[in-house]
Amino acid sequence: MRAIQLKEYVKGPENLTVSTVPDPIPSSDTYLIAIHAAATNFFDLLQIRGTYQYQPPFPWVSGAEFTGVVRSTPSSNPNPKFKSGDRVFGSSQGAYATQVCAREESLMPVPPGWGFLEAAGLMVTAPTSYAALVLKANVKEGDCVLVHAAAGGVGLAAVQIAKAFGATVIATAGSKRKWEVARDFGADHTVDYNKEGWAEEVKKLTPKGRGVDVVFDPVGMVNNSLKCTAWGGRIVIIGFTSGTIEKVAMNRVLLRNVSLIGMTWGSYLKEAPEMAEVVWEEMFRLIKQGRFKSTVYTDREFHGLESVGEALEMLGRRETWGKVVVSVPQGTESKL
Repeated sequence: MRAIQLKEYVKGPENLTVSTVPDPIPSSDTYLIAIHAAATNFFDLLQIRGTYQYQPPFPWVSGAEFTGVVRSTPSSNPNPKFKSGDRVFGSSQGAYATQVCAREESLMPVPPGWGFLEAAGLMVTAPTSYAALVLKANVKEGDCVLVHAAAGGVGLAAVQIAKAFGATVIATAGSKRKWEVARDFGADHTVDYNKEGWAEEVKKLTPKGRGVDVVFDPVGMVNNSLKCTAWGGRIVIIGFTSGTIEKVAMNRVLLRNVSLIGMTWGSYLKEAPEMAEVVWEEMFRLIKQGRFKSTVYTDREFHGLESVGEALEMLGRRETWGKVVVSVPQGTESKL
């Protein structure tokens, strides 16, 4: 098969190359998937440089999210959930390739009416945003929700989920194009978080200037967010894409009776795997109702594994929005 295989760490995505490697051999409990599209993630950039918390042994194939078609089912499972030919999306190490092996719990059916490109970025962003807002922050109708980096993959998912639950959404982003995107996905207000005094601007957008009830933070903006969080508000921390892990002014947390909540979807899968079925059932319901749409980046196309490096470069420079997805031709296919 063709794949982006690493035999050593690289300085950046511009150093990634596509090569021909042996086809993966599925174990007795894994499916073999023919990949049709692969989604990029910020942690891919860390992993190829050797700075991520999970580093596979060399040689390994980069990428972790994909859509494709089932080629074979687990030999140890007489009643597999998916059959050969089924369209699935999922996550497994080695997505920047034409084939990948994946366990059943890491796969989901492509929603009816969705294409390979549209579904490729669902597996990480959708459940992360749902669990953060619904399971942890208990978002409800009438809440004011501040979504940071709202034009990113998890951000656009969060905007849609908050709106589906009846919240007013204030979206932060750093450019005119990203404000437009956030509004297209349902944000009620947009704010430039590069501008000095943005927290006061957010506060003025809330009823009687009381502040927001929920903050969704994948960036690392807790300290400034405390300035515009209502008494008894909830701040959900899902990441630190700014690259800085904050030291929080806990006196403000105390005086405002604010709850700081950490959430990683990966830990949910490990510690409370039964919640995965609940979350995905709700996500598929929102999709069926038309209240959640694909967040795939559409300002330009990335075709073929050779374009993965450029896609990751643009992601790293924050020049994109939503989920950046690369189409992966199979055999003589020219396009999806």
